Amino acid sequence: MTAALVTGLGVISPAGLDTETHWANTLAGRCAIGPLTRFDASGYASTLAGEVPEFDPREHLPGRLVPQTDHMTRLALLVADAALADTDVDVAALGEFGVGVVTASSAGGFEFGHRELEKLWSRGPEHVSAYQSFAWFYAVNTGQISIRHGMRGPSGVLVTEQAGGLDALGQARRHVRGELPMMVTGGVDGWLCPWGWVAHQASGCLSRSTDPGRAYLPFSADAAGYVPGEGGALFVVESAESARARGARPRYGVVAGYAATFDPPPGSGREPSLRRAIEAALADARVAPADVDVVFADAVGLPELDAAEARALAAVFGPYGVPVTVPKTMTGRLGAGGAALDVANALLSIRDGVLPPTVNVTGPAPGHELDLVTTAREARVRTALVVARGHGGFNSALVVTA
Repeated sequence: MTAALVTGLGVISPAGLDTETHWANTLAGRCAIGPLTRFDASGYASTLAGEVPEFDPREHLPGRLVPQTDHMTRLALLVADAALADTDVDVAALGEFGVGVVTASSAGGFEFGHRELEKLWSRGPEHVSAYQSFAWFYAVNTGQISIRHGMRGPSGVLVTEQAGGLDALGQARRHVRGELPMMVTGGVDGWLCPWGWVAHQASGCLSRSTDPGRAYLPFSADAAGYVPGEGGALFVVESAESARARGARPRYGVVAGYAATFDPPPGSGREPSLRRAIEAALADARVAPADVDVVFADAVGLPELDAAEARALAAVFGPYGVPVTVPKTMTGRLGAGGAALDVANALLSIRDGVLPPTVNVTGPAPGHELDLVTTAREARVRTALVVARGHGGFNSALVVTA
């Protein structure tokens, strides 16, 4: 079975508008969380976010696209452009249906919905329906990327909240291990608008701290919620045969293993299934726990969920058995873009031989038997595990190798 190679990637995050800026700021431990500026959040219980640095979309996208898209879609289009430029591919040369797109979304697109509902209220229901406005944003990333770059292969959008970025990569790998030459995949997300903010306030999971250095402290004794953010990463995943035929190098690594599980219902008394997802992903990649050089943790920042993840990691790798890092402490949790960004961080760790830090956390809480990476650490990285959980019981695990 052919290998699924990552031959290109693009990143946009609160830490930077491009891959190398994001990576440099991440390794330096620069926290990009701050007061929310996209709208007036002073009346909300939570006021901090990880915002992508301001940019002028007209400098990057055709003028007609700007009024037709919202902020999240523009982020996705910029990242897709970067990923394709990174691998320097002629999409047309791979055949009419040779390149597909599968992405993930969770909560972004509300901004578009606001605008469309304003049309509904002001012009009447014959112009747009509420269903159309909210169904649209789930498919917009995939559709816009496909149209913009002439990709007519298989497409889809996965909606499993924070786990979505890994699920999209798993689906893309399935395609290129079949007969498809190439997929563009990953996740870019954002919910930094009033409607999205209210929805996430209602979850009770957001940090209420006003101090960016104390707001998101996963695995810490002071953990009390997370900070939302926006952005993510997209990848060009290519079959080994396609890469060889066009002379492309597997610049970043291999999507070697993937698995997903779903937790049992609350109150069942059964254990969460995160451990099973991790073990299945390792088995799929044909690597042993001792072969894993680093884990990029999900790290919700809520004591009960952090404890469950710490138990799962200790059960698989042994107490303090593998370095664990949470670079999303610098950006916040990015919905479907968060796990995709962790995959980008994992691949860059393999490339550069360094583990990015978990910032603002001095060490794990008592009982969490984790080797938490709190400052950038040089290391030989050949295999990395990325873990993600989505609200409602989704668990996903992905293994990338050199």
